[in-house]
Amino acid sequence: MTTFTAGPLLLGVRHHGPGSARAVRAALEAATPEVVLIEGPPEADALIPLAAEKDMRPPVALLAHVVDEPGRSAFWPLAEFSPEWVAIRWALEHGVPARFIDLPATHTLAWGNEEEERTAEGEQGQEEKGEKKGEKEAGASDRSVDAGVRIDPLAVLAETAGHDDPERWWEDVVEHRGGAGMGADPFAPFTALEEAMGALREAYGVGGHDRDLVREAHMRLQMRAAQREFGDEVAVVCGAWHVPALRQKTTVAADRALLKGLPKAKADMTWVPWTHRRLSRVSGYGAGIDSPGWYGHLFAAPDRPVERWMTKVARLLRDEDRMVSSAHVIEAVRLADTLAAMRGRPLPGLTETTDAVRAVMCEGSDVPLGLVHDRLVVGDVLGEVPQSAPAVPLQRDLARAQKRLRLKPEPMERELELDLRGETDAGRSRLLHRLRLLGIAWGEPTASRGSTGTFRETWRLRWEPELSVRVAEAGVWGTTVLSAATGKAEADAVAAHALADVTALAERCLLAELPDALPVVMRVLADRAALDADVGHLAQALPALVRSLRYGDVRGTDTRALTDVAAGLAERIFVGLPPACAAIDAEAAEHMRRHVDAVHGAVGLLGEPGTAAPGGIRERWHSVLRVLAGRDTVPGVIRGRAVRLLLDDGELGQDEAARLMGLVLSPGTEPGDAAAWIEGFVGGGSGGGMLLVHDERLLGLVDAWLTGVPAEAFTDVLPLLRRTFSAYEAGVRRTLGELVRRGPGARGSAEAAASGIPGFAPDIDLGRADAVLPVLSLLLGLDEAYGDDFAGVVR
Repeated sequence: MTTFTAGPLLLGVRHHGPGSARAVRAALEAATPEVVLIEGPPEADALIPLAAEKDMRPPVALLAHVVDEPGRSAFWPLAEFSPEWVAIRWALEHGVPARFIDLPATHTLAWGNEEEERTAEGEQGQEEKGEKKGEKEAGASDRSVDAGVRIDPLAVLAETAGHDDPERWWEDVVEHRGGAGMGADPFAPFTALEEAMGALREAYGVGGHDRDLVREAHMRLQMRAAQREFGDEVAVVCGAWHVPALRQKTTVAADRALLKGLPKAKADMTWVPWTHRRLSRVSGYGAGIDSPGWYGHLFAAPDRPVERWMTKVARLLRDEDRMVSSAHVIEAVRLADTLAAMRGRPLPGLTETTDAVRAVMCEGSDVPLGLVHDRLVVGDVLGEVPQSAPAVPLQRDLARAQKRLRLKPEPMERELELDLRGETDAGRSRLLHRLRLLGIAWGEPTASRGSTGTFRETWRLRWEPELSVRVAEAGVWGTTVLSAATGKAEADAVAAHALADVTALAERCLLAELPDALPVVMRVLADRAALDADVGHLAQALPALVRSLRYGDVRGTDTRALTDVAAGLAERIFVGLPPACAAIDAEAAEHMRRHVDAVHGAVGLLGEPGTAAPGGIRERWHSVLRVLAGRDTVPGVIRGRAVRLLLDDGELGQDEAARLMGLVLSPGTEPGDAAAWIEGFVGGGSGGGMLLVHDERLLGLVDAWLTGVPAEAFTDVLPLLRRTFSAYEAGVRRTLGELVRRGPGARGSAEAAASGIPGFAPDIDLGRADAVLPVLSLLLGLDEAYGDDFAGVVR
């Protein structure tokens, strides 16, 4: 049965609609056209044969981007259940030419950019255009909607039919009918839909979609060209909204006039993998769907879709260790059928099946139901494209690296633990760090749940289709991942304004192993460090630089070039820090306290053996801390922290620390300054709570000072003290409270032991210590080597 008596066969569809896809396949089988025209960018005609290759697996998307500006791009996604994909596959299987007939991407991409540039001008010229507001555009209806108001055709039809949910209405009239209600005529669904859309176009004109006038003019010109070549046996697969306009009789001159003067931009096009999750967003076809996994199931299920869906749900929940039996599946199907009958629906839809799954398989809980929605209703299917598809050289190099390192892109988020001592894991680390430097966020480093050593890394990976655009953008820096990352690092170094940005970039270059970029980065770093006199900036930059010096041991990177810069930076900080900390307010003092902590940690690393740092750097830093601890013009929070750091490094005895605390907490000191000193000494997450627990002299000094604070000053120091002590763990606060409750007269070790408080006794409890040794020896693998002598070895 064929039907070309009225000209080309116009098959109006809903993009990504499985019912429309089935109907298109049936109509093409019945009509057997000589050529199939499809809504899409004509530049992709050369890519159509790739859809027949075995390595092409939807969902995929046509990607168009401006050659000189890859960030300006557009996607045309296609799923297995997309009518356009079905039409392409039918044409390839039957040896029939297939062509795209929408407005070329060269105009679409340029047009979008031109509109952005004219936004400000458009707002400015509204009043001038007001006088012409009554004039109609070519082809617009007298009853067209106001400019800027865009209608949803399905929503209007659903509302007209008395439905408040367009998705449910579409499911009922199309997806769940399967053509049964249309008799044997495969063209009847398209005739009915064309009539409905014709009524909408008559009532609403372009419905706020002003660009459609130009697109439809181009489609009509392409249809005429196909008719001249193949006769009237032409099939057109396009959005149902366009069918009335394509059926409209217009002149060639009128259509060409609409296309005259359109902006152009040189564009490239290729196939890229897509995901079901991205299909759920409004995309190039403007037809984002909420449930691509469900629609894919409806399209693929040969029969009994509800039963097959419930089986999928049960399998998923069983894999997650939930008790779901065959009886649950049977009962869920019965409940879904009952709900559909009560609601007057021809078949259970997604709403009914979801309600049934929640009640029967999830016991009313939305937690496992969320898993069903994420894994099945939406899904994480990632398409594939053949290697023969056009790609920028950087994309091909990335694909080779992924294959070599066995690092397959996946749409589901997963964690990857890397041991940098192995060559494969080291290569994976280099690749991920280089991609991050290029702005291709395939992986993000995260805290490791195991070892925190520098030889381990943990990454959280997830491949998003948009990363293909980022790869195309990064292609301007080089043809391989290594050369592109090197070029990007050099450009970023030259463009960086802050010293900390350059040191962070140096660290990233070492992580990514970019030896050719380091000389440029180091030259810029030396220049910035020489010109920057702000001690805060220098202190902010030093930690990243010193961390970089540690990578030579694990990654085999030569970090000697960084050592001189780091040592020089540290010396300048030592000289400038004491005057920079004098006579500053509380907010600036807190910032400077954090800088002191950062520099202290950096100096500790810089002074380690093997870093090639000048000798005596730690001693000079300790001298700086002593200066900070003894100057009255330095805020209390910084003086307290300096004393604490000296105490932790063994440069200050506990007796001297207690003496300094006693001086600060004497009655002659302002309560606010004393509270700030305490915050610096025992606050900031530095383990100060345990220090007070185990050194009761210090706790006694704090307790005696706090009880002596005048009532009028107590409210001023309370916020500082609350901030300090609230950072302690609950067990530490409880122990401190117990010690304070006993009072100052009972703080000796004997009294503490007598009170029964765990952890307090005159001597070490060897019995309690020995209890952990079996587990410790097992973790270290020393139980076989030492046996029962392990406890003696540890002691």
